[in-house]
Amino acid sequence: MKNYFYIISLLVFSNFISSCSVNPVSGKKQLSFMSESQEIAIGKESDPAVIAQFGLYPNDTLQKFIKEKGLLMAAKSHRPGLPFEFRVLDSDVINAFAVPGGYVYFTRGILAHFNNEAQFAGVLGHEIGHITARHSSQQYTKQMLTQIAFMGGMVFSEKFRNMSEQAMQGMELLFLKFSRDDETESDVLGVKYSSAIGYDAKEMADFFQTLQRATEKEGGRIPEFFSTHPDPGNRYNDVKKLATEYQTAQNLSNLKINRDSYLMMIDGLVYGEDPRQGYLDKSNYVFYHPEMKFEYPIPRDWQFQNSPQAVQAANKEGTAAIILTMSQQKTFQTAASELLEAYKLKNITTPSQSKINGLDAYTFLAEEVTQAGSTSTQTTQQQQTPDNEKLVVHFTLYQYNNAIFILQGMCAKKDYAVNKNNFLLSMNGFKAISDTKRINVVPERINIVAAPSDATLKDIMVANKIAAERYEELAILNGMQQTTIVKKGMLVKMVERKL
Repeated sequence: MKNYFYIISLLVFSNFISSCSVNPVSGKKQLSFMSESQEIAIGKESDPAVIAQFGLYPNDTLQKFIKEKGLLMAAKSHRPGLPFEFRVLDSDVINAFAVPGGYVYFTRGILAHFNNEAQFAGVLGHEIGHITARHSSQQYTKQMLTQIAFMGGMVFSEKFRNMSEQAMQGMELLFLKFSRDDETESDVLGVKYSSAIGYDAKEMADFFQTLQRATEKEGGRIPEFFSTHPDPGNRYNDVKKLATEYQTAQNLSNLKINRDSYLMMIDGLVYGEDPRQGYLDKSNYVFYHPEMKFEYPIPRDWQFQNSPQAVQAANKEGTAAIILTMSQQKTFQTAASELLEAYKLKNITTPSQSKINGLDAYTFLAEEVTQAGSTSTQTTQQQQTPDNEKLVVHFTLYQYNNAIFILQGMCAKKDYAVNKNNFLLSMNGFKAISDTKRINVVPERINIVAAPSDATLKDIMVANKIAAERYEELAILNGMQQTTIVKKGMLVKMVERKL
């Protein structure tokens, strides 16, 4: 978890002047509330927020690779003059996304699931296609930014969501849901753009098949890429047909796949969650942060999410949450004042200062403010909120490692008595990590191995001491079946954890 930040303000929709412009891909006139200069401005302003939210993956080779391939492809696109930027984000979710102005992002999670350069190139072309066809701009015109669901699917009241958003410093994630037509057009452009730099676009279809299998394995819990890129039909068949027809029409041959070179490039890639950035041990429901050297318990069976800005936990009903952030302030008093002002709260207890597990701590209870005499929608809603429905927040601030950490437990006033002990469990358990094994934990990484002889993928997994319950996971990761025969010398992905 990193210090949370203040996101830059975006262009105000009401200030946009509507105009008709020619779409650079279709050649048709369309209503747009965003000029190209505004697209570029939004991309440039949003980029620091995206990086702060996820972090850049610290691998120069991969960052150079995506930039080189991206710029090569952008030069062949319908908008080569845009100031394109390409980033690999330090996130295990399977996703790639683009924002207006030419900014394209791939997670290390999606890079782990590609099995050759051609798959990567197809998805890269697809994302560039969203930019060149102005899909993101059109979505901004309709709805501005779509906020990512807090805690990945939990249901909260509007008031509760507002509080969680404020805890994240208003971070509005830039994942847009596109229409069926937008997706189809970007698939076509993905085929064209990846083919333009010499790759076999049929491989993009194989990657969509990998994603579909990942979806089924998770019991319908879709990867982030599918949640932001709705899959209305049989994507595999559609893209395979598009690519075949395009290659035939253009008389293309000797197209690149580059399997081995891609696999060797991702050898050692961090796979899954990186415990160095914090992890929840579900054997004892304690959250550990090895790099920042603190720990604290989470109520058992609560839903949980860790991000660079906040560690969040919530009960299954979505009626109570515990959120950890950090303050940029230097004293308890200034940090507390900032929180009260930002969340529009007032103290209902006198703040107390004490020692918790040897750390200086500052505790107070606050509730939402009802302001009389205002005609604003927010204030009107507050005035209509019964007293027992008011949001109550239990704050405990800690001085640790020259920083102020903030643990906040929030729920409706009527639920506070029920949730108080859960809040105190976390707050009274916040402390420095004492177990060196917790500090020295390392992430799992992709391990590229060559088959020593002709064998099934399952046989290779057995030889590499992969746990049986992970056989299907790694089969999907390799784009194979467990029974697939791997020829001697062929490279495959395994995973390992090395100190």
